[in-house]
Amino acid sequence: MFESLTDRLSGVFRTLGGRVQLTEENIQEAMREVRLALLEADVNFKVVKEFTDTVKEKALGTLVMKGVSPAQQVIKVVNDELVRLLGGESTELKLQGQQPAVILMAGLQGSGKTTSSGKLALLLRKQKMKPYLVPADVYRPAAIEQIRTLAKQLDIPCFDSKADMKPVDIVKNALLDAKEKQCTVVILDTAGRLHVDDTLMQELSAIKEIAKPQETLFVADAMTGQDAVTVADAFNRQIGITGVVLTKMDGDARGGAALSIKSVTGAPVKFVGMGEKLSEMEVFHPDRVAGRILGMGDVLTLLEKAQSTMEQEEAEALAKKMQKAKFDLEDFRTQMKRIRSMGSFESILKMIPGLGGIAKQLGEMKGHEKEIAKTEAIINSMTMKERRNPDIINPSRKVRIAKGSGTQVQDVNQLLRQFEQMRKMMSGMMKGGKGKMPPMPNMNQLGGMNNLGGMGGLGGLGGFGGGMNPFGMPGSGRNSSATKKKRDKDKKKKKRK
Repeated sequence: MFESLTDRLSGVFRTLGGRVQLTEENIQEAMREVRLALLEADVNFKVVKEFTDTVKEKALGTLVMKGVSPAQQVIKVVNDELVRLLGGESTELKLQGQQPAVILMAGLQGSGKTTSSGKLALLLRKQKMKPYLVPADVYRPAAIEQIRTLAKQLDIPCFDSKADMKPVDIVKNALLDAKEKQCTVVILDTAGRLHVDDTLMQELSAIKEIAKPQETLFVADAMTGQDAVTVADAFNRQIGITGVVLTKMDGDARGGAALSIKSVTGAPVKFVGMGEKLSEMEVFHPDRVAGRILGMGDVLTLLEKAQSTMEQEEAEALAKKMQKAKFDLEDFRTQMKRIRSMGSFESILKMIPGLGGIAKQLGEMKGHEKEIAKTEAIINSMTMKERRNPDIINPSRKVRIAKGSGTQVQDVNQLLRQFEQMRKMMSGMMKGGKGKMPPMPNMNQLGGMNNLGGMGGLGGLGGFGGGMNPFGMPGSGRNSSATKKKRDKDKKKKKRK
């Protein structure tokens, strides 16, 4: 979403990088470019003026530190102000008080309220809560059925609303039913409405009066830019909102809504939708988003994605298999699926500090992803016995596997050959590293990390020291400690000879 803004800001900082010292003149020039970049990103013009004035004032008042370039000083000031602009810090849902707690979802029609309700329910269940979905949109055809389908898919209780019921009555009865089912949080999916529609806005006020929600979340389509900010402000003035959910943040919009909405409405962005899957909703972290905008990556989100794909115990078991050279094609396929579930290679690279622009340098990343899809198709065409023991795959089996995967026999041969080389290499590395799996990092201890320090290896993601490990295991980078130990050991052997 922020690619255009990131490119423009990077150009500004490169220009400053050639300066020997900061002066009012070159800061003024840089702020002019920053102002244009933000306006092009569809950020509210009042917000832009306040932002650039503050950055200019702080940059001029910053003491020149030894060993720090002018560009680095300005980047630090811009980063701090971006974090403040985006909300300062991530804001949790405040669900204390009545039981069950109530979350009211409001917004324009087509903004993604219903899908966001399902995503939020899944996210809350992962946090050990018991959500309850309430379809209160009786105006849009199939809206009730959509929520029912989502609830069934997620195995979450849902109120049996009828299209001929009044939304106020639906909410009253749903709250009683949720309490009876001992659910801890109720999510009300209300109908989409324009802020200028007095009748529907009064209905929403009535629903809020009855439900007394702890959270009233305005769902906004990030693709609509400043229109989303204007409507959010109107909703806030009429019914009061406690937070914002931005949908379609994975799109190609310019990001103005995310950068403006907190300053204009006073309500923080609490969640962002990053894709169509129900699992693709993230807590909004201003510091991480600022890091992405400035090309500094987002290590913490990457770590969280890695941890969500594999538990430490599972990683340890896999490490033992690798050490004994028992890592098979079934394990290989599982690891490929885990990495693909984290997102595209391009999105992963953008989260690694210093590698944000590498996707463009490498060319189209879709070619690499097609190769992985082909590899997965070949493995899927094998029987479980063949995946568990690749040594039994003879020429006739290779022909069958190639036909089943729509590939050539030479593709199957190449996969088997590369897999065997990889298995031997990993076995040697794991033995060199005594077969130990690095512990999963504690997220609370990584608050300010914005570089690769300490990221030698992650159980379930792999080390980034010498390039991403496509098998999702640590120690495959050229700079990993296991590899270094093995090289030192080989050197000693040669000296003895």
